[in-house]
Amino acid sequence: MNNTSKSPSEEAVSASSRPGINDAKKRPYNSHRNGPRHYKNGSKPSASAKKTEESAAAAKPQTQKSAASKPQHANGKHPANKKAAGHGHANKPALKPNAPALPMQSSKAKVLPTDTQIYALGGLGEVGKNMYCYEHGNEIAIVDCGVLFPGDDLLGVDYVIPDYHHLIRNNNKRKVLVITHGHEDHIGGIPFLIKQVNIDAIYAPRFAKALIEKKLAEHRDAPHVPIIEIDENSAVKTRYFSIGFFNTIHSIPDSLGVLINTPNGSIVHTGDFKFDLTPIGQNADYQKMAYIGVLQPDLLMSDSTNSGVDGFSISEKDVSKEILRIMNSVSHRLIVATFASNVYRVAQIIEAAIKTGRRVAVFGRSMENVVDIGRKMGVIKIRNDQLLSPDELRTTPDRKVCILCTGSQGEPLAALSRIVNGTHRFIHLKPTDTVVFSSNPIPGNDASVNKIVDKLFRSGATVLNKSVLNNLHTTGHASKQEQKLMMQLIKPRYFMPIHGEHKMLMQHRQSALELGIPASNIFVCANGDVLLLRNHEVIQSDWRYQGDDIYVDGNDISGLSTAVLKDRRILADNGLVAVIVPIDSSTNRLLAKPVIVSRGFVFLKDAQALLREAEFIVSTNLQARLKERTTFADIKNCIRSSLEPFLYKKTHRNPIVIPVILNSRKAMEELAAQHRNRMQNRKPGYHRNKPHENKE
Repeated sequence: MNNTSKSPSEEAVSASSRPGINDAKKRPYNSHRNGPRHYKNGSKPSASAKKTEESAAAAKPQTQKSAASKPQHANGKHPANKKAAGHGHANKPALKPNAPALPMQSSKAKVLPTDTQIYALGGLGEVGKNMYCYEHGNEIAIVDCGVLFPGDDLLGVDYVIPDYHHLIRNNNKRKVLVITHGHEDHIGGIPFLIKQVNIDAIYAPRFAKALIEKKLAEHRDAPHVPIIEIDENSAVKTRYFSIGFFNTIHSIPDSLGVLINTPNGSIVHTGDFKFDLTPIGQNADYQKMAYIGVLQPDLLMSDSTNSGVDGFSISEKDVSKEILRIMNSVSHRLIVATFASNVYRVAQIIEAAIKTGRRVAVFGRSMENVVDIGRKMGVIKIRNDQLLSPDELRTTPDRKVCILCTGSQGEPLAALSRIVNGTHRFIHLKPTDTVVFSSNPIPGNDASVNKIVDKLFRSGATVLNKSVLNNLHTTGHASKQEQKLMMQLIKPRYFMPIHGEHKMLMQHRQSALELGIPASNIFVCANGDVLLLRNHEVIQSDWRYQGDDIYVDGNDISGLSTAVLKDRRILADNGLVAVIVPIDSSTNRLLAKPVIVSRGFVFLKDAQALLREAEFIVSTNLQARLKERTTFADIKNCIRSSLEPFLYKKTHRNPIVIPVILNSRKAMEELAAQHRNRMQNRKPGYHRNKPHENKE
């Protein structure tokens, strides 16, 4: 960017004083392979279409020549945000189940300077760590920056974040970060990102903005980055990107979908969503989604989390009724465990408790933060006198108590786990307690949840969780039919499933095929794979970026923890082999044969032949290497390269091989002398300690 570029905060524009959509219609728009399509002169939208246009959160396409596309403003104030009006194809056919397939892409294409690159650094092949990038010229628009919580196999790991090396290498490029909603798998990586990557501004909806500010306050070493609040009427404009938004339904307030217009075409990024005809909180903007579909975007990137679940998900209103019914029927103390991130569920539980005359005690750091922010935002409505402090629990009758806590996934340090294990400071289980799980176990957490439930039953408590007999939980992600509805509303030419394990991505791909999207137009990618948007066509690139995991141990984001934790895993699985090699560097020769010592690799007494053969192989290779001029690094590489393949061939295990080089003839002579002295001293001692024979 040139030096006159304005910051993204200056380019955020609001819904007032927006130019008419007809201004965009005067521009030619290349939508099909058979050449450019022009809008007919003098065509005007109908009254209903005009109204929809007024709320459409898209922007007319930007071209590379429009370098002066940034809005001017005076007095240092942000100009009023313009709702972006999208561009489209009026005569493009809708999706049909029997639509003919387009020709297959012949081969992967090379990246051209005029291409718009689309790639994910996290979120593909996994549930979490969402981070999607759109790159054109010297600008990168990033959508979401999340973390992945480690499984049981990653001991000592606090978070898993994407590898930001590609963004670090491109720190000279201008970057903006757009957040779809405030869940940890979409905002948890922001403190780690801004410490390493230059971000001009963060654009986030209201609730997510509050959560990000709370998170960054805990990372005092993070640089200051402006956080700009957005809603469904906002637009973000840079030189190459024009970004608009639309409301979606999720388990947290202020969830947005994103429409990204680029010089090569338009992309719809759904974020996490579901369709609920009786939602708690804001409704989805069906009219705006349908209007975006009329504009015929080129690529749809859609949430795949529940692509294997048939039908439609349960309405959040049904869950609310079930929670209220349970609270009315229980006459003793009630403990409710749920996701702290499910803000609407937390609000329903608190509302039901107040209706049934209970006071609410909140436990768990994340739950306390969400309730505090939710009260400030007006999402959670509860007065101070309706909250119960820990000290008041002992003096309040059980029938008047509702304990709201974290730990629905069996997390060992969460409030519920500490209550069950008897280590909680204020709460001890009673046989009369009723414990409600308003959640479903996340895949992989079943064992830990079952342990908690078993301990609850042992204590005599009544346990209620999600089953076919109740509606204690519903998902925040679209099921298969809801995913199909999104595709029917948006009507994309190309489709890329995102946010899910590979199985989920493939199931979402099948749904797209059933709706008539050609197989050649569906891209199931992995982290780091690059798609190219070129003149309204999506092409698989022959290039890919690094898409590895970075393990965060504490607040370390240097990557050193990743190497350490990988070594821990190798040590746990394969053990260690140390090779001690005495050499005389002045004469470039071995002073003695190598000695191999192992720990956790093989049982030494049963593997003497293997170790002797390994010592012989190392010795032979080293003698050949020492005939030439060499360095200590060459010697270490020679030891590893000769020993590792041999050990794997014999044992099918890959231990860590640590070469230890002793470079001193004098030191070796001293060690040999010490060894002889020990042997000589041991022999007389051995005879002196032998029992004397009795002589008669």
